Amino acid sequence: MPRRHIGSARERSATFCQRFGLHVPVLLAPMAGACPASLSIAVANAGGMGAAGLLLHAPLAIEIWMQEFRAACSGPVQLNLWIPDPAPARDTAHEASLRAFLGGWGPAVAPGTADAVPLDFAAQCQAVLDVAPPVVSSVMGLYPAAFVRQLKEREIAWFAVVSSVSEALAAEAAGADVVVAQGAEAGGHRASFDPSTAERTLAGLFSLVPAVVDAVQVPVVATGGIADGRGVAAALLLGASAVQVGTAFLRCPEARLNPAWADALARTLPEDTLVSRVFSGRPGRSIANAYALAASAPGAPTPAPYPVQRGLTAPLREAALAAGDIQRMQAWAGQSAALARAEPAAQVVHRLWDEAHALLG
Repeated sequence: MPRRHIGSARERSATFCQRFGLHVPVLLAPMAGACPASLSIAVANAGGMGAAGLLLHAPLAIEIWMQEFRAACSGPVQLNLWIPDPAPARDTAHEASLRAFLGGWGPAVAPGTADAVPLDFAAQCQAVLDVAPPVVSSVMGLYPAAFVRQLKEREIAWFAVVSSVSEALAAEAAGADVVVAQGAEAGGHRASFDPSTAERTLAGLFSLVPAVVDAVQVPVVATGGIADGRGVAAALLLGASAVQVGTAFLRCPEARLNPAWADALARTLPEDTLVSRVFSGRPGRSIANAYALAASAPGAPTPAPYPVQRGLTAPLREAALAAGDIQRMQAWAGQSAALARAEPAAQVVHRLWDEAHALLG
């Protein structure tokens, strides 16, 4: 029997909780654009771990977010950064066809919108070091060795989000303290290090977690499609030490989600989502709304690479949010979206663990 299967799910989760200052092994997923400090405060005060997806946060915004969190909570939190890709290849003729297509779904798209560039990654890293959270997590790749050394020097734990066994092994070798195994059921962007293989390597959580657990020596957190106590218990029995939950928190009032998006989650069955590049240029799972289906259909122009596609869709996304139009909205959703409840985040945390606790016996 593999070493990681020795001992009970309860023992593993208790050890993980003690190490990272948790009362329950439930982590909020760091969802860029959907992680206000209010949600993390509620989750951490209920005994879980808060989170912030910082893809869209400049250094000052990172500082302000942490100030708000710490003013209301002394619990654990993770700050997540997106490892940048090389600069994308540009095709102005193709971008023009995308602008014409997108203009049929929303406002006219000016040529300059395609020139979107990510925020300064080095400056974001320095801002994270300055605010010194207990946990820093990564997605879309691995942190540079120099930054990992700085984390170690400050005793900041590194949680690396992965989507395959090979990525988990690479993360462990690079110094990750914890591996977060993201199943294909997860909402939002896929964590794949290589965007060119993200749609091919769609490993489901039930296959991915035990494979990763057997491959690495560090603790494993399971994420993707976990939205009730059954999912929590299953992940722990498969060898995970904790779970990370995203979509199940989006209907909580503390998430401050657009009402049309929050309401649509309650009606979204597993088959009502799809993985596509049509919003940002990176594969992500969203509600299969009218725009996502049309933009993914044969004959539609193929999405530009990230972040060009994100820039091109900005007018559409902003207009859809303003109008509350779920058929055009970038509405990220995991496959268990219909299990999400419109209840306070603390209640979600307690319910997830109480249900799992009963099932684990």
